[in-house]
Amino acid sequence: MSSADEHKFRAFLNALDAYRGVAAFIVVFALGVIFSPRALDTGRPIFLSFKTQLDILYEYCEYGLLATGMTLVILTGGIDLSVSSVLGFCATFFALLTIGYGWEIAPAALLVVCSGLAMGAVNGSLISRFRMQPFVATLAMMVSARGLAKLISGGIKVQPAAEPWYRCTESTPYFYLWMTKSLPGIGVQPCTLLFLVSIVVMAVVVKYTTYGRRIYAIGGNEEAARLSGIRISWNKVLTYALCAGFAALAGIVNACRQDLGDPEAGTGFELEAIAAVVIGGTSLMGGKGSMVFTFIGVLIMAYINKILSLNAVPIAPRMIIQGAIIVIAVLIQQQRRR
Repeated sequence: MSSADEHKFRAFLNALDAYRGVAAFIVVFALGVIFSPRALDTGRPIFLSFKTQLDILYEYCEYGLLATGMTLVILTGGIDLSVSSVLGFCATFFALLTIGYGWEIAPAALLVVCSGLAMGAVNGSLISRFRMQPFVATLAMMVSARGLAKLISGGIKVQPAAEPWYRCTESTPYFYLWMTKSLPGIGVQPCTLLFLVSIVVMAVVVKYTTYGRRIYAIGGNEEAARLSGIRISWNKVLTYALCAGFAALAGIVNACRQDLGDPEAGTGFELEAIAAVVIGGTSLMGGKGSMVFTFIGVLIMAYINKILSLNAVPIAPRMIIQGAIIVIAVLIQQQRRR
């Protein structure tokens, strides 16, 4: 290959890496239209219906919240494996407070989110102050949070009348139904709106605030960021706390959607979140990416699962495809860096 050809090839790879999320979105959307079953009344692909698109957002709002927080962590060059367990703990804790103890929704939600923030702050402290690898620190939190969820629930699902002392004996509080019920006029559930508002707010924060510029700097070159006066430890603690905070919100959404608190909720969700972030275009090495690309990545993963679901593909092949997507996305990143 001549020098000119090599330059063109690298330019192509750079463009592919920068906009692979958009390209993948177009391809997956087209596949959804082609392989979707047809509606009996209209003959149009079910995948194209407005209801199906809203259902996709609703079904993936928990993953979307996790991916929103995960983007922040990955931008710093880290990873958080504990988000699924934090989700499970917070779902269980929220259900226990509202169903078991009869707490009002607002104080219960506030305490649950603060608990998630605290777990994330512990992750950030272990990583930044004690120099633990993110993989190790968050793996430890993943195990601990799951164990804590089982401890506070007694190892059972928290639902009305599950224990004789529970305040709710017949049904969950109305808030659970409200979060999952389409709002009049727009047809979107509050839990879906929570995800959309969260990712829009964080997109603005990451792009236009000092904090956003700092996490890009840390992910791009941590030593240079330190020499420029950026407080590495503080920003990492804040980043991991925010990541776990979004996992706590996802836990509340999970409890409302399931009508109970399950200590095992969220198992494996961290893989979906990481896949969405990576395929959207955020570099696992840190310093490059955006919330917009993460949103595209969430849609891609949601579309793939919906297409496979509409065609009755079993869960095992879906997991294999998910793993293949992560590998391909990372290979493209590595090729660009060479």
